[in-house]
Amino acid sequence: MPLTEAGIYAAALRLIDADGAEALTMRKLATVLDANPMSLYHHVPNKEAVLRGVARMVGAQFRTVTLENAPWQERIRLLATDFRTLAHRHPKLMAYSFSHQPDFIQREDPFLTALTATLDAAGVPLSKIPETAALVCAVITGVLTAELNGALRQWSNLGPTATDGGEDGPPDAGPDEDRMFRLVLDTLITGLESRLTADPDGQGAGH
Repeated sequence: MPLTEAGIYAAALRLIDADGAEALTMRKLATVLDANPMSLYHHVPNKEAVLRGVARMVGAQFRTVTLENAPWQERIRLLATDFRTLAHRHPKLMAYSFSHQPDFIQREDPFLTALTATLDAAGVPLSKIPETAALVCAVITGVLTAELNGALRQWSNLGPTATDGGEDGPPDAGPDEDRMFRLVLDTLITGLESRLTADPDGQGAGH
């Protein structure tokens, strides 16, 4: 079967899902594809290009119901939750991309397109949508990075814990990451609501 970019990215994703992005090499990729390593370079210039191609392929899989008639708060919750679902589908790739590829999210990406439309519906002034969207992306990808690489679990064990198996659970209970993600979204949305209410240039949170 002839080599194609799509085939290379699909094989690379399987390797990344198994062993992580750092373990990927062009030689391993060629072995999986049963190809000469040098033949890969006719399609992709280097490993970094492969990682970017794989990230773009996975990012394009993002799909969500836009719920255009729903309150903007619910639309943001749905967008963020669906983005998290995608991240957990390929955790090793996404953790790497969030940390090493600042251009992982592009202007034309479905996630950013839907987020921009939601912020507009919320009443964010047009001139402020790019920076607001950037901050929302930073918050969501930041907490997902900490969740995927285990930092969130580690940090949650640094504080005091219950020792009697009370309502907080046994000492070795891990964090409820679903609840923590909802808390992040609650905080983010509350901040946006407050900003829209206080911003004299905005149209108000009821837009």
